[in-house]
Formats: sequence, C-alpha cells, structure tokens
Amino acid sequence: MQAMLSFEKAPPLAAPLRFFLTAPLYIVLAGLLIAYEGPALFTSRWMPGTLAATHLLTIGFMLQIMLGALIQILPVVAGANLARPLVVAKIVHPGLSAGALLLAAGFLFAQPDLLCAAALLLGLSVLFYLAASWWALLRVPSTSPTIRGLKFAWLGLAVAVSLGVLLALALARGWPLPLVALTNLHAGWGLGAWAGVLLASISYVVVPMFQLTSGYPARPSWWFPAVMLGLLLLWSVAVVADWPGLVRLTQGLAAVAGIGFAGLTLRLQLQRRRARSDATHRYWQLGLLSSILALSLLLIAALWPAAAELDGWPLFVGILLIAGGFIAFIIGMLYKIVPFLAWMHLQSSGQAKVPAPAMNKILGDRDMQRQMQAYVAACVLLLAAVVLPEWLARSAGLAFALAGGWLWWNLLGAARRYRLHLGVIAAKLATP
Repeated sequence: MQAMLSFEKAPPLAAPLRFFLTAPLYIVLAGLLIAYEGPALFTSRWMPGTLAATHLLTIGFMLQIMLGALIQILPVVAGANLARPLVVAKIVHPGLSAGALLLAAGFLFAQPDLLCAAALLLGLSVLFYLAASWWALLRVPSTSPTIRGLKFAWLGLAVAVSLGVLLALALARGWPLPLVALTNLHAGWGLGAWAGVLLASISYVVVPMFQLTSGYPARPSWWFPAVMLGLLLLWSVAVVADWPGLVRLTQGLAAVAGIGFAGLTLRLQLQRRRARSDATHRYWQLGLLSSILALSLLLIAALWPAAAELDGWPLFVGILLIAGGFIAFIIGMLYKIVPFLAWMHLQSSGQAKVPAPAMNKILGDRDMQRQMQAYVAACVLLLAAVVLPEWLARSAGLAFALAGGWLWWNLLGAARRYRLHLGVIAAKLATP
C-alpha cells in the first residue's frame, strides 16, 4: 500500500538540501575521531570516544538527514504542509549541527557544561521541529500506513530526545539514575520507535517507487509501526518497574519485529522487476543483511544475557546496526532522492518549455558505485577492528572518513550540477 504523492506541494529544494550537504561531514568527523583514538575506542561502548563517535553518527548524520528528508516528505507523501518550511530548516539545521558537536565534545573531554549546552540546544531544536511538524500532521487523517507510521515515528522521536536530554543532564550533574538501563532504553526508542518506524513508513513508498518492487502487504504495513511503539512502551514500563525479565522479553520481540520487516523488504527486492542493480539497491541489500544480523545478535542477547558481556559484542552489534544498517539505508535513499528532487525542481523551472536533464546527468551511477565500495570496505574494517583493534582501528577510522568525504563530494557535485542546469534553463527561457 502506498500514500498518494503530491509533488506540487514540495518545499524549496534549499530546505532539505542544507541537511543533506552537512550530514556526511559528521561521518568524516566520526572516522577521524576513530583514527585518532585508535584501539582505545574499541575497548568498550562506554569509552568517551565511543560515545562521541556514536552521537556524531546518530545525531550529526542520521537525525539531520531524517529531519531534512521529512521536510520534503511530509507535504508530498502525507499532505502535511509545514508552515514556512525554509524557516523551519534555517532554525533546526544549525541547532542540530552545533548540538551534535557540543555533545560529542562533552563526551570526549568529560565537560559537564558542554553536555548541558548540547542537551539544551538539541532539545530546543527538536522541540521546535516537533511543534511545527505536529501541527501539520494533526490535520491529516491516517489514510495510509505511511501517514500513520509517520505519526508514530513523531512520538518515537519525542521520547528518544527526551531520554537523551535526561541522560546528558544526569551525566553532567551526577543525578542518581539507572544510567545503563536508561541508555539502553534511549537507544531502543531512538533506533526502534524513531529511526526504525520512520524507515519502514517511508519504505512503503520509496521501495516500490525507486526500486520497482511490488507494494508491501497491507496488514504488516499497518501493524509494524504500532507493534514497535507498543513494545517500546512496554519496555519503558519494565525499566521503571525494574522488571528485567520483561525488559529482555520486549527487547527480543522488538528484534523479531525488526527482522520480520527487513526480511519482507529483502523478499520484495529479490522479486523486483528491474534486473540491473544500482547503488541504491546495493546499499539497501547491505542495510538489510547487516540489520538482520545485528537484530539476530540482539535476540540472542535477550535470550542469553551473558552474550552481551562478551568482549566486543555490543560494539559489533552497534557497528552492524548503525553503520552497516541505518546509515547504509540512508545513503541509498539519498542517492535516489537528491537527483530526483533536483530533476523535479528543474522540470518545474523549465515551465514545460525547457526539458530537465536526466537524473543520471545530475548524479552518475559510477560515482555512487565507487563510493559504495569504499563504504563497504570501511564497514568491514570497522567490524574487523573490534577483533584486532591494535592492527586495524586507525585504518578503519581513516577508511570510514574517506567514505563519508566521498559521499559529501558526490552530493555536493549533484548540487553544483543542479545550479548549473538551473542557470542554463533561466538563460534559455530569457531568450526570445
């Protein structure tokens, strides 16, 4: 099932593009931090450098891209028109950019004031975005799984950010809270109820549209976001009530739900009508396989808690789920969305008199394929560095930074070609 698309309601390209062009630089920063910290970063998930690199990726890259994409998606897919989307982007974008840097610096240098400043800036930026988007979403009936899923993802983001702000302040001020349990819950809300539900909701539209697959079956499309949100609510109750058995049960069921969605998407891809695999398709295959493996490891840990205490287990899961999974999905979608949006706006600028160039003239497949190969190599090195940190930590970080920089260069090139063609179209229209 798919939502009806209304491209005439699309916001100015400058609104989402500013997020898309900034976010890859945080992959570069995370990679350079990994290279600088070296083997120490792979010692534990609680190392300052590990926490800093994780949030550079989850906030600096993932959250920026997702919020920037939603500025485009909400009016087009859900019919939820943001009031002054360019103003929203100009306020939220610098807040997220600076907040991610402050938070990473606060972790890295153990500075309470930086953690507090980051919590305030990120909290206010996301709160402003939530207020602007909720006012638009509230007036739209849930006529498709995508629209209902976007509303559930909104709730997931609100809880994830609230927990993140609480944890940052607790860490800075020494509040007596169960930090480990709340951190796991924060990750669950952020990656499950926010990123996971948002990914699924958008997939219902973009996977059939861009990858030429069949549509998702109606029943799992409607129920997956609700099931994931319900499990996270139950997990939260279990943490507050200190019921570890229920915590493990909800974690395991959430992993099963995620595996089910990933498996369904993989099956649709295998049955798709397009024989040739482009960079988007290959990135999604990487994301699906990595996510299934990561979620399977989480399921094992839920059934056998001692597994999570094994050396490198949490880092291995984190690299698979974040770098191999969510970031791979996001890059794959960027490689379709950016040239498509550029083509669409150029088509509109041509006023049916001057044709827009083909999408592959805006961003070529060869550039995307080569960057993807560099990214896959970087992910493999990161996983290997968990086992051999002394040998591979620094080279893995440099490889990851290179892949992020290459992504930024490809997107910047697409933006430059868009502006070049825009000038050509304007000149042709001005010619009598």
